[in-house]
Amino acid sequence: MAMGLRPLDISRWLEIDEHRSAQLDLKRRLLEESRDVVVATRPEADAASAELLEEIRRWFATFAPDLEVNSTAGHPIVTAARVVQEDLCVLLRDDAWRLQAACVCFPSRWSLASKIGRTMDQIHAPIPGYGELLSVPTNAAFDRLKAERPFWRLNWTLIDDASLHQPTSPRPLRGGSLGRDDLDLEDLDHDDLDHWFFRVERQTIRRLPSSGAIVFTIHNYVASLEQLRGTPEFFEHLQLGIDTTPAPMQEYKGWVGVARRLREILN
Repeated sequence: MAMGLRPLDISRWLEIDEHRSAQLDLKRRLLEESRDVVVATRPEADAASAELLEEIRRWFATFAPDLEVNSTAGHPIVTAARVVQEDLCVLLRDDAWRLQAACVCFPSRWSLASKIGRTMDQIHAPIPGYGELLSVPTNAAFDRLKAERPFWRLNWTLIDDASLHQPTSPRPLRGGSLGRDDLDLEDLDHDDLDHWFFRVERQTIRRLPSSGAIVFTIHNYVASLEQLRGTPEFFEHLQLGIDTTPAPMQEYKGWVGVARRLREILN
C-alpha cells in the first residue's frame, strides 16, 4: 500500500471528456432527488467552499473558456459540483484533517453521511492496513501540502456494476462473488466479462491559497472487462494485482477467488 502521489500540472486539475453532458445531467437529477445522500456541509467550511467555487471558475476561464460555468445552486460546493464531472470534498484542519463539506454524486459503495465531520483516519478505518501503513504518511502529506504544489493519484477496483452512483454495498454472496444477486463466481463463463467493470478514480489533492483548506477531487472512469479484452497486458497486470493483494484486502474488496476465475475465463 502506498499513496502514489504525483505532481499535478494545474491545467490538468479538472478533466473534461465526452461524458460531461451525461454526467452533469445525472448530477442534476441526484441533487434534485437525493440531495441528502450526495451533499453534506458544515458551516465552518462555507468560506472554503466559496473559495473552491472561485478557483473552479478561474480554472475554466483559463483552460476551458468556451464552457458555461455560471450555474448558481445555493451552497457554493453544490454550484461548483454542477459544472464539473468530479466529486468535490473540502477538508479543514483543527485537531486533525476533517471532511467538512462535500458533494459526492458518484461514490463507489460508501456513504457520504457517514463520513462528514470525520478525520482522515476515521474515514479510512474500514480499509485493512490503512492504520498501520498509510495513516502517518497521509496526514503528513496533507500537513506539508503547498498551494502551489498540487498532486494527483489513481485508485482502482474491480466491481460488478457500471453505475457511477453507488452509495451502498450489495450483500456479498457465497464464493467471493462481487455482489450481484444473480452472479456467483463458480457460474461465470466467457459471456460474463461484460458484467465485470474496471473502475478507476483519478483523485487530485490541492490546498486553497486563502482558507488553507484542502480540496480532494474524484473523477471516475468505468469500462467493462469485455471492452478491455483486446489488451492482454491489462489482464496480466489485473490478475497480478489481485493475486498479490493481502487476504484481508481481497475480502474487503470482494475479490476472493476472482483472479483464479478470470484465468479460467480467459484461457
